[in-house]
Amino acid sequence: MTDEASPLQPEASVEELAFEGALRPETLAEFVGQPRVRGQLELLLKAAALQQRAPDHILLAGPPGLGKTTLAMIIGNESGRAVRMASGPAIQHAGDLAAVLSALVPGEVLFVDEIHRMAKSAEEMLYLAMEDFRIDIMVGKGAGAASVPLELSPFTLVAATTRSGMLPAPLRDRFGFTAHLEFYSAEDLTRVVTRSAGMLDIQLTSAAAAELAKRSRGTPRIANRLLRRVRDWKLVHEGSSDIEAVHGALELYDVDAYGLDRLDRSVLEAIAKSFKGGPVGLTTLAASVGEEAETIESVVEPYLVREGLLARTPRGRMLTSEGLRHTGIDGSPDQLDGV
Repeated sequence: MTDEASPLQPEASVEELAFEGALRPETLAEFVGQPRVRGQLELLLKAAALQQRAPDHILLAGPPGLGKTTLAMIIGNESGRAVRMASGPAIQHAGDLAAVLSALVPGEVLFVDEIHRMAKSAEEMLYLAMEDFRIDIMVGKGAGAASVPLELSPFTLVAATTRSGMLPAPLRDRFGFTAHLEFYSAEDLTRVVTRSAGMLDIQLTSAAAAELAKRSRGTPRIANRLLRRVRDWKLVHEGSSDIEAVHGALELYDVDAYGLDRLDRSVLEAIAKSFKGGPVGLTTLAASVGEEAETIESVVEPYLVREGLLARTPRGRMLTSEGLRHTGIDGSPDQLDGV
């Protein structure tokens, strides 16, 4: 749901960042959902504390909005260490990474978001830094060039990626632990919504919280942003009940009972109407709905596939029988047999 016109993924503003930051839990005990990952991280951090050493390097992998940045901050808090923030797209040269690494103090946690978008030259420098806590810097040019080793302070790298398959194997293998975050269940999202509503002093019944959670695509970030829209509705429409506010706000912003927005439905309808249920290639599909192929692949498809509405096949994208029913189009194309 990162369509620029979508209310679910607006351009980040100071107010949005402050809102999301205020709702972030600070400890693993406060973190809702992801029980397996929480248990694994708790063991890793406690073992490191007992041995009085920096925790192993950690890779957090999963779709956007599931709490990777929050967990990175929690890792710093739980281990009692400062967290330095960096971003893969901003590290486009080995020198950029060298500047970040050389500024680290002993025991500091370095969080690199979207690490799969880091420049290849920086990735290769990171291999040595993660294993031996040193980097080699080239000084001079031509025949007079020399490699000068630079010792680094011991640190813990916490990296986040939405596309772990794009990471080269040598980099993935250097992480001591890889956490795979999954979409949240409706029950866990209801707890997230209830917690956020309490922190924001929003009165919300359990039925309204459950309805909001059901439409949040298994993603806490979306749940919290929809909660803001419900709060706005309640402010503008005084006297409306909680469940009326949820239904009214989500209907206004084109979020249906499945949690699908305009772009999601456009993809399903394009496959059903223009391509008779599929198969259709990603590039062709993106052109038919006027979106970037990367947006369709990384934002829209994961949830549609998870909900059983869309199938990825070697021949292209196809609607499942459930996906065809969701579009409300009669008929069952032969291509859907067996999907």
